[in-house]
Amino acid sequence: MGYGMSRLEEEYRENEEQNGDGSSSVQVNNEFSNLHNDIFHMTRIRSGPSESIRKSMGAGKDMISTTRLLSGREVNSSGNGKFSSVDRAFVLGRYLPVDGPEIVDRMDSRAYVSQFSADGSLFVAGFQGSHIRIYDVDRGWKVHRDIHARSLRWTISDASLSPDQQFLVYSSLAPIIHIVNVGTAAKESYANVTDIHDGLDFSQHEDVRYTFGIFSVKFSSDGHELIAGSNDDSIYVYDLVANKLTLRLPAHQSDVNTVAFADETGHLIYSGSDDSLCKVWDRRCLSTEEPAGVLTGHLHGITHIDSRGDGRCFISNGKDQVIKMWDIRKMASNADGYKDRTSNSHYRYSRYPQQYNQLKHPHDQSLATYRGHSVIRTLIRCYFSPVHSTGQKYIYTGSYDSSVCIYDVVSGSQVAKLKGYHQLAIRDCSWHPFDSVLVSSSWDGRIARWSRSSCQQRDF
Repeated sequence: MGYGMSRLEEEYRENEEQNGDGSSSVQVNNEFSNLHNDIFHMTRIRSGPSESIRKSMGAGKDMISTTRLLSGREVNSSGNGKFSSVDRAFVLGRYLPVDGPEIVDRMDSRAYVSQFSADGSLFVAGFQGSHIRIYDVDRGWKVHRDIHARSLRWTISDASLSPDQQFLVYSSLAPIIHIVNVGTAAKESYANVTDIHDGLDFSQHEDVRYTFGIFSVKFSSDGHELIAGSNDDSIYVYDLVANKLTLRLPAHQSDVNTVAFADETGHLIYSGSDDSLCKVWDRRCLSTEEPAGVLTGHLHGITHIDSRGDGRCFISNGKDQVIKMWDIRKMASNADGYKDRTSNSHYRYSRYPQQYNQLKHPHDQSLATYRGHSVIRTLIRCYFSPVHSTGQKYIYTGSYDSSVCIYDVVSGSQVAKLKGYHQLAIRDCSWHPFDSVLVSSSWDGRIARWSRSSCQQRDF
């Protein structure tokens, strides 16, 4: 049986955790530490409790138990009559999904992609063996759709549900992204047999001279566009309404492993590449095909980016074994020209050279650096925890060492590590948007569900 280890089982505190070598698990740049950067400040506010609750309880944040909060709500001690969003996040944020896990499914091929839908009612898992399964969360995790991928090259590299949950796109190491209607009643979906898996050709551009593969694909918030990152060093935008490719950006000097919209407007795009750079693109001013800014700090390639959704902050996972947090207000107009001399070949092996662990980029622009997980051999993904239930106070990531690591955003301490169940790398994982449930997908073919656990709190 697997198990999770959580520091929240002790009384919560925001101290920096020390690694075995005496170093901190987070490094916060002195400039931002001294200025009390507003991203960290807003994280504290959004994860509660509210000022009215604090005043009515007459206690500090760490001294308010869940029992006291519930009792105070019953007697309307705050005068609001109900929990605010930050009070809700404060309560639910004390319950981490570290219990279990329970098996959701098991296939005979590696799991590469797994994500909850925006409302949490569906869960998507993509496997190397051409299968994509969509589970109905509200109906006991029964298989809602079993999709057999078309024209697969190597593996399902990414999959994305449309905002209305009617369509799913999936990519592999090919220039064709397939889209399938998953809103129909049929359970089995065979390409061009039971469903039409329309092929969206991303190679139909005058500058494309050879075939390529797609690593990352995302729907826009209105469901009208797709963005994609590819191994021809480019970003692509596809207009689904017009059914045509509308933009190709020669964005980086190496594979573009990850792309993401900055917020719901769709104007800003974040990209991360094997050239170790994160870039910000403003679609309103792309006449020169130059980024709006560049963010430097990773020593090796970027494997994944997740946006905070505010058009300002995002996190990135890197082959240098760290997650970094960025504020685009600190981006530069160009890369600094620094060339790291450490070898990038270690990524293909099972260990990261120990002598590289404490290396730091001389021009690091990141707000914070989170250490403790392993990024080897595959594009490990990282995310902010949900707004509704945690106020995005945590960052979580899969790891090559068969675990899921959860970090406190502000302190950087590793508050939980889900381990002991999976046998191979966890490439992707997903936290339910409203409940304390986290699902991990592993190269061992298992999809596992971890559930909530409350911290040990004293009543004051």
